[in-house]
Parts: sequence; C-alpha cells; structure tokens
Amino acid sequence: MSKVIIIAEAGVNHNGDIVMAKKLIDAGVDAGVDYVKFQTFKADKLVSRDAKKADYQSKNIGDSDDSQYNMLKKLELSHEDHIELMAYCKERNIKFFSTAFDVDGVHYLNDLGLELFKVPSGEITNYPYLKAIASFNKPVILSTGMCTEQEIKDAVGVLTGAGLLKERISILHCNTEYPTPMKDVNLKAMLAISKEFDVEVGYSDHTLGIEVPIAAVAMGAVIIEKHFTLDRTLPGPDHVASLEPDELKQMVNAIRNIELAISGSGIKEPSASEMKNIAIARKSIHISRDLPMGHIITDDDIMALRPGDGISPMRWNAVVGKRLTADKKGFDKLLETDIA
Repeated sequence: MSKVIIIAEAGVNHNGDIVMAKKLIDAGVDAGVDYVKFQTFKADKLVSRDAKKADYQSKNIGDSDDSQYNMLKKLELSHEDHIELMAYCKERNIKFFSTAFDVDGVHYLNDLGLELFKVPSGEITNYPYLKAIASFNKPVILSTGMCTEQEIKDAVGVLTGAGLLKERISILHCNTEYPTPMKDVNLKAMLAISKEFDVEVGYSDHTLGIEVPIAAVAMGAVIIEKHFTLDRTLPGPDHVASLEPDELKQMVNAIRNIELAISGSGIKEPSASEMKNIAIARKSIHISRDLPMGHIITDDDIMALRPGDGISPMRWNAVVGKRLTADKKGFDKLLETDIA
C-alpha cells in the first residue's frame, strides 16, 4: 500500500494575515502532513455582491453582515502572499497546495508551477473550470460534496473529454456541511465511488474530531483532507469545524498507524512478532498422575498444560492408547520418545 496523502486544509483560516498563514504552515510541518492547502480566489470573480453567506458561515462568524462578498474579500491572498507562502513551504520542506475557484485562478496556479489540482465541491458542475483544469493534464483531485453519482460521472466525463487521463483523477467523498453531522457522513459512498469509477478514492472531512478520517483510511482512502486552525475560537467561517494543531498531529499519527495495520499480506499466518509467544500461550500434552513404563495411556492419564513446546493437544486421540516407554510423574510433559 502506498502512503496515504494527508492534506491539511488551512483554507481561509489565516484570516487574511500572512503571519498567521505561516504559523499554519508550521503547524502542518509539526503534525507531519504532506500538503498545506490554501484557497486562491478574488471575491469579485467568486460571488456576486448580493450573495448571502451560507448558514454555517453566518453561525460561525457571528456578525451582523450577511454578505458573502464582504466576508471573502477580507480572506483573499495576494500574489505576493502566494509567492511568500510557497517560499516558506519550500523552506520548511512541506508541499504548498491551493484551490482556485475560477478559470483565471486555475491558470494562475498553473503559472505558479503547481503540480496537482483540486476541484472543490462547489465547482464540480462548473464546465469551463473543469475544462481549464483538464487542459494541463496534471493530477486532479475531485471533491464531491453535495453530489449525486451522475454529477460525478458528468464531471469525470468533462475532464477526460478535455484530455485528462483517467488514471490522473482521484475522487474524494465529501459532505459539504460545516460541521458534518455523523449521521450524514455515509462513508460507504466512498466505496461505491471506488467501485463505480475505478480510481483512487479518498475523503475530505468536515466532521468534528478525527475518528471519521481514520475510519476512512481503514476502509481504503488513499487521500485525506481535513481543515485545521490555530484556534477554533478565532472568528471566521471555518475555524469551528477545524482541528487544532495537537488534534491534527493526533490524526496524522493515527492514520500512519492504520496504514501499518492494513499493510499486511492478507494471508492469515503468525507474524514475526508473535512467533515467540506460540509456545508460551499454547499448551501441550502432560501426564496427569504418576504412571509406570508400559502403561497404556487413557483420557484420564493426560491433560493440556502450558507451555506448548511439546505434543499438541490436537493429537490427543493419537496419544490415547499408546504405551509409555518410560516412567512418568504427574505434570511431566509427554515427549515423543515416551510413547510407542
């Protein structure tokens, strides 16, 4: 099994502050994630001036301004910010990643040299956006929040029809509610996606806590994306549904452990670590009472006791009826040389 790719979604949790953005990168490095992902957008090209905030955004921010435009305008990253954050990621030896939300943004990220693209759930029905991403023929991660299976088929069809090789597409199961109620996670849908599309699958998580992404890895996810923040109490649309740094580290450690746990051959056989315990934990046939040489062994003459380094109790019936070739005392282990 290849290593699970863990994407730590900083998103807009920098609150428009480059210093905070760098601290998020530091937290990603400390946790051991593979990518720290931001968001590349211009509010003017993303939402209309009268677009309202989503319910979760209004609830999480808690101000009286219902404008999605005003909220996003404060969260933009400038070109200089992108260059500075990419350089800082390189310095910290972690991969920079970002999601664009329009065609210009996609081309901008390609010009910056990104080797991987992410289609966010909200853009999966954006035909020109999908065509633009496909035109680079670079690996694409497709997030599927709010999607039907047919919508995923349509998006994959646009991508491949525009020249993207299918083997470069990975699909993330996702629920676009922040936070996602556990009853709405539907992790089995990830398995259905894997079966239907025959591509690598993963999970983009918006639940509280770390249990669900860990479970997703156990079920076969090879990519995990999870929002994180420096502090869940900070103002902003996504902080409340994000992990704090210590939790992010716990999630990464748990995923790496799960990777090891499911990496075996699939053949049921003793592992190298447990071989030494076979004789200690199992039993072998012992004599239950003093018996003379020549005695014919009955069921009452033997018992199963640890250690298991003698004759296996599975040979019980083969031992009964045999003749002792030597005197044996009670609790003595029965040896192959003791019977004929």
